[in-house]
This record gives sequence, C-alpha cells and structure tokens, in this order.
Amino acid sequence: MTLLHSFARTRARRLGVASAAAGLLAALLAAGPVSATPDPGDRSAAPRGVSKSAQAQAEAAIAAGDIPGQDEVVHSANIEHLTNIPKDALPGTNSDLAFQGRYAFAGNYDGFRIFDISNPRAPKTVAQVLCPGSQNDISVSGNLLFLSTDSSRSDNSCASTTQPATEKSSWEGMKVFDISDKKNPKYVAAVETACGSHTHTLVPEKKNVYVYVSSYSPSATFPDCQPPHDGISVIKVPRKAPQKAAVVNFPVVFPGEGPDGGGNPGGPTNPGVSKTTGCHDITVLPSKDLAAGACMGDGILFSIKDPERPKVIDQVQDNVNFAFWHSATFNQTARKVVFTDELGGGGAATCNAAIGPDRGADGIYDIVGKGDKSRLVFRGYYKIPRHQADTENCVAHNGSLIPVKGKDLMVQAWYQGGVSVWDFTDSTKPQEIAYFERGPLTTGTLTVGGSWSAYYYNGYIYSNDIAKGFDVLKLSDRRTDPAKRIHLDELNTQTQPDYFD
Repeated sequence: MTLLHSFARTRARRLGVASAAAGLLAALLAAGPVSATPDPGDRSAAPRGVSKSAQAQAEAAIAAGDIPGQDEVVHSANIEHLTNIPKDALPGTNSDLAFQGRYAFAGNYDGFRIFDISNPRAPKTVAQVLCPGSQNDISVSGNLLFLSTDSSRSDNSCASTTQPATEKSSWEGMKVFDISDKKNPKYVAAVETACGSHTHTLVPEKKNVYVYVSSYSPSATFPDCQPPHDGISVIKVPRKAPQKAAVVNFPVVFPGEGPDGGGNPGGPTNPGVSKTTGCHDITVLPSKDLAAGACMGDGILFSIKDPERPKVIDQVQDNVNFAFWHSATFNQTARKVVFTDELGGGGAATCNAAIGPDRGADGIYDIVGKGDKSRLVFRGYYKIPRHQADTENCVAHNGSLIPVKGKDLMVQAWYQGGVSVWDFTDSTKPQEIAYFERGPLTTGTLTVGGSWSAYYYNGYIYSNDIAKGFDVLKLSDRRTDPAKRIHLDELNTQTQPDYFD
C-alpha cells in the first residue's frame, strides 16, 4: 500500500501482509510508489477499431445534434453538474464507490482514493492508495475498508506483480484496511478466496462483518479455482481483530452433478447466455433478511437469516434477453428486485437501435409471496431511451435507490450512456426522469469509458467515471426532492439500508 502524493513510479520489493501491517506505509513512502504490471484483467480493453460506416454514422449523429459531441457534457434540465475531479495518481480503471460520513471512497484498478465531500461542489482528495488488482471493488464498515482482488497476483501485498493463475503460489481474494485515520489507511489483513473476489458484499453485525465474496470462471488448470465452483465464499471479520479474518463457509448456490454444476448451462443449450459458474454480485437487505444474487446466467433470491449460511429461496432465468446477470437492487419494501444485464461485458456498444430496448436492459421482478415461499415474477424491462454511437460502450451497470416513500426511484450508471434517473413504481411501465452524459470518447474507435457506478448519497449523485474521474451531480425535481431529507452515516449500495427506519 502506498499513499500517493506524487506519481514517480519505481519498483519496490515484494512484501507480505505481516510486514504490511507492521510498517508497509513507511517502507513504501520511503521507496516511492510501487510498480505493478497489470494482467489483461487489470486494465480496460484496448480501443478497438470500428468500420468506416460506424465512424461516419457517429460523426453524422454529432453533426445533426442527435448525440453530444466528443466529450461534450449534456444533461436534463433537472440535473446540475457540480464538478468533475479528474484522475490523479491512480491511472487505472475507476470502479465502485462507497460512502461514510463526509467521505467518499472510490475504487480504481490501481488502488483506491478517498475524497472529503463535505462540500459537494469542491471535493478534496484525502488519500490515494496504490494497491493494484483487477476490480478493487470497495466497501466500508466502521473503521474497516474492504477491497476485492480478482486478478492473479504474485502475493497478497500491495507491491505484488501479476502471475499466472496456473501457479499454485498465486493469490487472489479480499484485502482489509484500517481507515480510522482517513489520511493514513493501514493494510491489516488479507484472505485468499477460491477464484478471487470479483465483487463482495458486506453483512455488518455489531462484533463482526460478514463478507460475501462473488467469483466465477473456474478452470481445471487453476489450482485455486477448480470447476464447477458454483458457490460464494463467506468471510468472517472480527471488528476488533480484523487480522483474524477467515473464510467460514462456502455455500454451493448451484448444486449439480458433474464438472458443470447446476446453474444455467449457457450455450449451446441457451445461445448467447453466460454459463453459470458462480455469482457476479450480491445485494443484501439486512432489515428483511434477504439477498438477491446476480449470478451470470441466473437470478437468485436468498434468505440470510443466518448470515453464515445464506439459503436459496428462488432461482430464475431469462434465456431470451439476458446475457449476463450482473447486479441487483431491491426496492425499499422488498417487494421488487431490479436485475441488470451486462450484455457484452461492459465493453460493447449495446445502446443502439440494432440491439433494441430489451437486451442489455434492466429486468424488473416483483417478489410474490412471503418467507421461504417468495418467488421472483418478471414484470418488465428498462433501458435508457437515448441511443448511443457504435463507438460508445453502453449497458446497464451499478446504481442505487433514491429514497422517496411510496415511490420506486433509482439512479444508475450506463458506462458511456451516462447516468440515468428512472421511476419503476409501476414495474411494467418504467420511465426515465433525468439524465447526465458525455459524448463519445472517440468517433474512430470503441474505447471503454463512462460511468461505472452512480449512487445517491445524502442529497447528491456521485459517479465514478472509468476514464474521466469523479463527478458530482445535483438533482432538483419534485419527485425526488423528498429524498434530500434522508441522511445516512454510511452507504455501501450492495448492503441496502432501511432508509426510513
């Protein structure tokens, strides 16, 4: 781990967690920021050329005013763009966000950044921590910060380098930091998990924090990621002794015979659908003892009455329009779940007329019944109504509720499709009520960028743009204004709060 105040890269020695917890910060500050060569998964996909006709169409659409110009910012009348904070010392892909008090925590494939957002019009950087590893999905609870590593590393330190997953000594999993001093985070624990940690979800309790680790894509050639996988790692982290964090269970979500397990088989049985080998993301609603899992080819409803032993209540598939079940959001009454489909893996242009309104969309499901008899029932799709250029990666991604009693309102990231605010109070007739976006990064290549995560927190919308940095938006609309009265001490969107308790 390195707190970055400048960005002169030099190579540093490899360090384990034990030494990290006992002086890593001082050692690396003295040595300068560490160097790390990323895996293919540590960086966004390289720009891909597009056809001359696609380039001409993008340029013509800009000229006609059908889409914004290159890097041009546009938004609905009820959105104000307060500020943008560009990337600084961490050049990698910006990823997820978490919040606590007056701080925002922004993940980046090279580490994480902490902002003081007490003045949303002028956020200030408090710390930048270099700790490379794909995703670096981030969350916070009390004095602890959690970071996912989903790329094969030489060891568990923040000075690690990439190493093939075929080597038994390679490491992937969860890292834990002490953030009691926001200016000086300390790396205190690491837990290796099967197939790494693509994302994670916290189930906080008074004495312990349970972490549900989502991972997938096993291979017979990976010693620590063997098929069929098909489960989630449950880590128990004692708040007063986080160094004792350990995996306490590995519930198999998709039991089945043979090497393929019991989830969606994908193609050729279901063409265009991802084969299920685990979960991509899980959202918990602790006040209702429920969780929703977006698991590649399947959507899952769990009971988490016993947090160490989540139990599947219902399992659904959409083999017509869903390619990859990516994330989930409950409405406040726990009578609905919005699942996202990450068609094209987030790197494709899917918000166009050719793909249409139902593929690469959100799927809205009502929860019918109670307790263990609850069932997920499909009601409708939502997709942004603005077509994007074929040089813009665009698909449904991370979002959160906007807390207004009696309404189901959500803000959501759509990569280069921007940020969308939409109403799904009527599950069958969702509609957009506000938006913010930039024009394409380029008109000559398909270049990955745009909003990875867009969340509502204490009166403002915060977006982590893959390429452009940290954006703050102010939403002023009679339909959403009541949410400004709701103030939280902490927000990890995959651990949904009871906003009105």
